[in-house]
This record gives sequence, structure tokens and C-alpha cells, in this order.
Amino acid sequence: MSSALLITVAPTGAETSKTDCPQLPTTLAELVATARECEAAGAGMIHVHIRDDDHRPSLDLSRLTDTVQALHEATDLVVQLSTGGSVHDPLDQRLKVLDAAPDSCSLTMGTTNFGDDVFSNPWPFICELYQLAQDRGVVPEFELFDLGHVTALERLLGKYGLPPGGNVHVDFVMGVPGGMPGTAAALVAGVAALPPEVTSWSATGIGRSTLPVMLASLAQGGHLRVGMEDVLTISRGVPVDSNAQLVERAVTAGRVAQRVPMSGAEARALLGLPETGGSAA
Repeated sequence: MSSALLITVAPTGAETSKTDCPQLPTTLAELVATARECEAAGAGMIHVHIRDDDHRPSLDLSRLTDTVQALHEATDLVVQLSTGGSVHDPLDQRLKVLDAAPDSCSLTMGTTNFGDDVFSNPWPFICELYQLAQDRGVVPEFELFDLGHVTALERLLGKYGLPPGGNVHVDFVMGVPGGMPGTAAALVAGVAALPPEVTSWSATGIGRSTLPVMLASLAQGGHLRVGMEDVLTISRGVPVDSNAQLVERAVTAGRVAQRVPMSGAEARALLGLPETGGSAA
């Protein structure tokens, strides 16, 4: 078990409105300030969704490009763009996210029910997005919402080979209504099913499953994703003040497990990225 701990912060997401949660970082200035705070607190990577001028989810390429550049200039964090967007975004727009030249991108390994909606990730789209990431030198983080997604990952790697840099990093997204439950038992089953090509994995617990998933991941030597995309309370009934507060809690839990937060440079090495900002191409 490695003593190093990758903490990814997912500060915004596409589901929560600014009206309902004023502390949610939705402008570029807010996102950059959040990234700096979270890096100082112990984050090594940032998972990014952006919003438009009305604080609505957006996949605008110009905004995405400006966001990647600003985060690279302000921090040493690995910048990972979501290719999921919101559940309503069309597939062709989601493919164009890679034109913003992030270090990493999320790549969800299958369609899943998402509350009352459907998060669509058909197999041809997965294959096209993966090949595009390979061509662009963007390192995917394979998002696994269910055990069937683990099997799909094995199929994808068998057909198209390894990502840029040769390392395979996955993230279990747990506790989404319609996906795998956010329990220790589910995480144990998922980890046991991972194909041998996987070199590192993290886990995300949505809502009330945040703490159980965090502790189960640390117990198995996994890494963590935290942030206001995934949970809006720091304890029962107590709203989160900031994303840095969630990163700090993850750092504290890691210390109990004798795990030390990775820097951005160490996160790059884990993912197979070059030492400085930019893609692996």
C-alpha cells in the first residue's frame, strides 16, 4: 500500500444551482481561487465543470480553453475536464471538450440511470472518445458508476490498448441513484474486479455515502475524490463552506491512515503525464 494519496477536488459539477448554493464556484475567478485554496490544502488534481454567465452548465469551447489556461497559470494541479457535462449535453459537444487541451479528461464507461435522468454513454461514443484522447495525448480517468463498467473498461483496453503515458487510472463514482451503492462492500467488489492494466484507482461517494466511501477507499489503499460536485454538507445538516474544507477533511482522514497528500507533480507521475502542464502528446 502506497503512503502517497491523490486527492482530486470536484468543485462545481453540473447539478447544483448557484441560487441554491451561493458558495459554489461558478465563475472563472471563483474557480481559480478555489483551485489555489484546494492545492494549498492538499489537492493534486481538479475535476472541472464550467458554467456560463448565468451560472448554467456549459461546454463552450472558448470558456473551457480559457479555464484550462487559467488553472495552469495559477496552480500546479492536474487539470481534468469533464466530458460528461450535464446529462442533457449532446454527445458531439462532449467530444469537443478535448479541443481545450486538458491534462486529463473523465471517460465514463457506460450508460447509467442518474436520479430521474439517464447519463448516456453508448459504446460507440466511449470508443470514439477514448481514441480521440489517445490521439490528443489526454490521459483519461475512467469513471465507473457500476460493476458492469469495470467489464466495459477491460473490453476497451483489450481493443484499443493503453492510454497516453501507459498508466490506467479509474474512479469509482458511488451512491448515485441508479448506480452502485456507496458502501464498503460494493467498493471491495469493484476493486477485486479491476483488470490488471489498472495502475491506480480512486473513489467518490455521493451525498451521504461520502464518508463510508472515503474510509473504505483509504482502507484498501485507494485515492479520493471530494468536492461540492459530490456533497454539499460537511456533517449532517451543516452546509459546506468551501471546497477546501472538504479537501482538508480528506487530508485529515488520510493522515489517520498514514497517507500523505500528493502534489500536482506527484499526481502527474501517477497518471503518466509529463512533468509540466499540458497533454502527454
